[in-house]
Amino acid sequence: MQETILRKLQALSERHQEVEQLLSQPEVIASQDRFKELNREYSRLQETVGIFKKYEKASSDLEGLEELLNSGDEEMQAIAQEEIEPAKENVASLEHELQLQLLPHDERDDCDCFLEIRAGTGGDEAALFAGDLFKMYSHYVQSKGWTLEIVSSSEGEMGGFKELIAKLSGEGAYGYMKFESGGHRVQRVPVTETQGRVHTSACTVMVLPVIPPAKAPVINPADLRIDTYRSSGAGGQHINKTDSAIRITHLPTGIVVECQDERSQHQNRARAMEVLYSRLAKLEEDKRNAEASQMRQSILSSGDRSDRIRTYNFPQGRVTDHRIGLTVYRLDEVLSGSLDLLLKPVIEEFKAEQLADMAKDSAL
Repeated sequence: MQETILRKLQALSERHQEVEQLLSQPEVIASQDRFKELNREYSRLQETVGIFKKYEKASSDLEGLEELLNSGDEEMQAIAQEEIEPAKENVASLEHELQLQLLPHDERDDCDCFLEIRAGTGGDEAALFAGDLFKMYSHYVQSKGWTLEIVSSSEGEMGGFKELIAKLSGEGAYGYMKFESGGHRVQRVPVTETQGRVHTSACTVMVLPVIPPAKAPVINPADLRIDTYRSSGAGGQHINKTDSAIRITHLPTGIVVECQDERSQHQNRARAMEVLYSRLAKLEEDKRNAEASQMRQSILSSGDRSDRIRTYNFPQGRVTDHRIGLTVYRLDEVLSGSLDLLLKPVIEEFKAEQLADMAKDSAL
């Protein structure tokens, strides 16, 4: 391993000890935000330092075996010869794990996120598919121990959703879900089809990190038009009889956000502003990427809604992720929330891209 990488790992080990001490200090414990920030850092460092300790021991063991190979003791040489290849493989494996740990960490990966699903081509069938996607994500959220809250929704005439926005809260929510942004296509026989023909419909998914208040874009109040209206619903004792639903329009960009699922106008406004901050931050990020002279192509190069990332084929029971050419014949499991069958290979490929880029930069 390169000396520069070893020095960085040793520095991280020292930082790990420092953070451990800070977490026990009363003034840090008293500050909830500071304590949570340091605790997240400690958790990330814990894994890296643990692998580094294993690497140091494995490297030391390998050096010992190499010394035995050069000794004059034939019996010890035979033992070393038998064990040296597995030892080399172990060191190489741990070195690769450490390289992955040293990849740049996107702070937004730790954030909660907004999940937006919109029905596209396919009319009623697309709305039904949007409902299926929402169920899939709901099961996945449950399996991760996260929480899900619907911010706003517009139901389809035959069920499902024309549009739905939900907030996902949990450790690393955005880090996982950001890979879901793009076009999702379904191939199946719609319930409205009388001839048994397979139709193709589509939905678009966008995942945005929730922006912490301290990092939220500055918005001029004069740039906002805020409208109130009465929440729609199925009726019953909880039907809203006041104009508590909120529609916020950001005039310079034309971005419109609606929220009606909270009980009060104040809560709906706060939630709508959260979504607006995330959309404006995404808009700024897109501008920066577009202005870059040479933007590297990658799995996350655009996250544009027009990018078809996945096809769900019901007749053949398969799901294909087009970004990495992966097909699994476990459609029912995926729709039941086993999304890691697709997400983990995509994340691994993304990390491999980052490693390749890092190697290119080192060679320059």
